Amino acid sequence: MSDARASIFARLRAVDRPAPPVLPDWSVTVPPEERLDRFCERLEASHAEVLTSTTDQWPALLAERLRARANMRTADGGAASVLYAPGTPHGDRLAEAWAEQSEFKLVPYDQPVETLKEMLVHGAEAAVTGTVAGIADTGTLVLWPTIAEPRLMSLLPPVHVALIEADMIYGTLTEVMMAGNWAAGMPTNALLISGPSKTADIEQTLAYGVHGPKELMVIVLNP
Repeated sequence: MSDARASIFARLRAVDRPAPPVLPDWSVTVPPEERLDRFCERLEASHAEVLTSTTDQWPALLAERLRARANMRTADGGAASVLYAPGTPHGDRLAEAWAEQSEFKLVPYDQPVETLKEMLVHGAEAAVTGTVAGIADTGTLVLWPTIAEPRLMSLLPPVHVALIEADMIYGTLTEVMMAGNWAAGMPTNALLISGPSKTADIEQTLAYGVHGPKELMVIVLNP
């Protein structure tokens, strides 16, 4: 080391360094009794539709809400296509409940994406998925896509219908990660969704549905 460089380091080491500042506590605590209301309020503020139902009645509620949408009617008057994940508890429940109706055409996501690409991009009017948790502080859904329920189901159809159990709503993302023991095994892909797809131009004008679903419908399930 040169004498000049050694001299510089010596002067730096001799400087009295102040103690690091005490940072404020940025953690957020959401009392359990406030989580559901805050979760719904934050989601609705992000232009999501939030409904509540029992675990038995949600398929009927979903049919009622989809029936009221003009964009759920096909150009030729045929049944609107709704993607679902067979083999999942909510997928099987939906298939059973809608077995006798003809208003909506249930399309199972049980084939490779190459086969279902046309349906995903142009055919499906809506898709129904589950969730693993909700975050009350930000009004956010947490999804862990799987082989049975790939992430494209929540990214491509115009209407994304997400089901969440009321007791799976936590205060913060940290609480979600701790409750799910993420430290022991992170998911391959985790989706955090706080409303329908949106983007803004240089004038900050929001546009919905440019890069994903135009509408997000969240059904909170209570026993």
